[in-house]
Amino acid sequence: MSVAPCAMHTRTLYQPRSCQSAISICAAPRRTHRTAGGVVAQAKKQASDADLMALVKQLRAENSALRVQLARAGLLPSGGKRAQDASAPAPPSPQARAPASPRRKREDPDPHQSKGKSLPSLAELEAGIVWPQGREDRFWERPPRKAPLSLPGPPGKEGPPATAAEPLTIIHIAAEMAPIAKVGGLADVVTGLSKATAARGHSVEVVLPYYAFLEGSPDVRDARSVGVFNVPKGNGLARCEAFTATVEGCRVLLLRPVDQGSLFQGQSVYGGAYNETEAYLHFSRSALEAVRVLDRRPDVLHCHEWQTGAVPMLFWEAYSANLSRTRLVLTIHNFDSVGECRQDEFLHTGMAGGAFASVDRALDERTVGHNPERLCLLKGGIVYANAVTTVSPNYAREAVRDGAAGFLKSTLAQPHIAAKFTGIINGIDTESWDPAQDATLPAPFSGASPRGKALCKRFLQAGLGMSVAPDKPLVAVVSRLVPQKGIHLMEAALHHIAQHGGQFVLLGSGHADGALRRAAEEQYRDNADVQCLFMYSEPLSHLIYAAADMFLVPSLFEPCGLTQLIALRYGAIPIVRATGGLADTVKDVASGDGGNGYVFQGMDGGAVQAAVGRAMADYRERPGEWQGLVLRVLDDGDAWSWDGPTEEYLDIYSKVLA
Repeated sequence: MSVAPCAMHTRTLYQPRSCQSAISICAAPRRTHRTAGGVVAQAKKQASDADLMALVKQLRAENSALRVQLARAGLLPSGGKRAQDASAPAPPSPQARAPASPRRKREDPDPHQSKGKSLPSLAELEAGIVWPQGREDRFWERPPRKAPLSLPGPPGKEGPPATAAEPLTIIHIAAEMAPIAKVGGLADVVTGLSKATAARGHSVEVVLPYYAFLEGSPDVRDARSVGVFNVPKGNGLARCEAFTATVEGCRVLLLRPVDQGSLFQGQSVYGGAYNETEAYLHFSRSALEAVRVLDRRPDVLHCHEWQTGAVPMLFWEAYSANLSRTRLVLTIHNFDSVGECRQDEFLHTGMAGGAFASVDRALDERTVGHNPERLCLLKGGIVYANAVTTVSPNYAREAVRDGAAGFLKSTLAQPHIAAKFTGIINGIDTESWDPAQDATLPAPFSGASPRGKALCKRFLQAGLGMSVAPDKPLVAVVSRLVPQKGIHLMEAALHHIAQHGGQFVLLGSGHADGALRRAAEEQYRDNADVQCLFMYSEPLSHLIYAAADMFLVPSLFEPCGLTQLIALRYGAIPIVRATGGLADTVKDVASGDGGNGYVFQGMDGGAVQAAVGRAMADYRERPGEWQGLVLRVLDDGDAWSWDGPTEEYLDIYSKVLA
């Protein structure tokens, strides 16, 4: 059954929240009338109040600094609340206090109350640590403690309701899923959103290619074949075998092409010796056939990135008659890749590409008049999906306003597309990323008991052969080393940190690492306080987040960003460039209403050095306020969970199904 794109959306359009918010924000305030005498009296009262507030700010700052000095001297008793904690100062002065995170509910229980379990003393934390011996090789791969230790969580913390009032059947179709097939944030989103949605009582399944490197993997040891079925391909049929498995508690359907050469062969998700366009076009058709053959009846098919852009296109042309309730959601994690496709290549789906070769459907308008004209799979997904999301509100604005979407800007600007396009900040898995429960750390810590963070810093310093100096600010980077991530800004920050007596740790790899490698191997070869590890290790990344005082994310563009959220969860204050999701999640401490990090605008070395310089100066010169900032972001760590984003996605699902 063929359904015209314009017809598909007439029943599913809804007003974005940004528009709803704008209506209330722009409402005119009610006028009031005062006498001249009343105005003068009010002015005197405001001046008196301002003087009083200034005095309160000064006293709080002095008290905060004094508590830090007393804590460091060991003169404060330990206890279960911040006011009794030997290493925790009083709250920072108002000018340093950030507003509550929009995801954090202020009626949540006090995070400084434990669940009836006493918090360990500094001596107890330190006693079980197995300290690195000299430059111990790969010390992060062995247990950091003689026995695991964790901290109790706050009382009364409840998870989402286990049973949804109206359970939905949701199927995600994607090229990645953490941890079994992970390249970037896409994998984390698919797993995190699936887990959080299932926890609310919905039926959730993930459809993924059965990559060759997954064969024999312990992560899918329970994979079980559920049948072989035919899939249209070219002018004939191909065979596909489906396997069920469980990953991170989520049901997974793995699809493996049968007798189709090298498709999905290789030791990585991407970059194999096969044509990726062919592979993902065939995967998209196979996913829809699997839904039909296995008699799945989804309410929502949630597609991700260009690799599954053909799914909405194929669905409305060939499957909607038998799945009349099903609706399609497409999430774009990065507009940098759009899935160019020749019309003849689209035949790998078993359907001719000519059906979509018009500008109002999937034709890449940049190729009009060329020979051959080409399709854009991401554009087709945008046009045919009932709702389209991207991974932060600011990135959505940049896509439409600033050109982050490239030539797709004109598509997104069309009224019927704009009405179904919105941005939702990603979450992080706050169970996997929990400094109070993290077994990879030498000492756990939290806002209620922050002592362990200093021990983690000492552990990393000792293991990497750095100066074991608590007063030296430690700035960390955990990143793919590709141009998008601002490599030249990392290098500029490195020079500034080294010149001003700080410490720099980098963990990452990528094809654009040349300048940083040269700096590490030549200029800073004999500087123990500069450590660049051109690799990736999950346990080491946890340790770096925990040890860092500051965390640098200088991306040139960043759709959402997860590393700054993890850094906040671990009390590492982020230094970020104001772009995409970084601008949505990190507010500068110098802003009028407080903040949770340091933000810069420019793309030059001077801009990042100024931000790093401000952070290092605050660390050294305002220890009380700095410690208060760390405690605050630790307290708000749960604000970055999947709870909020999941509710927003469920809201979208309900709207497209209405």
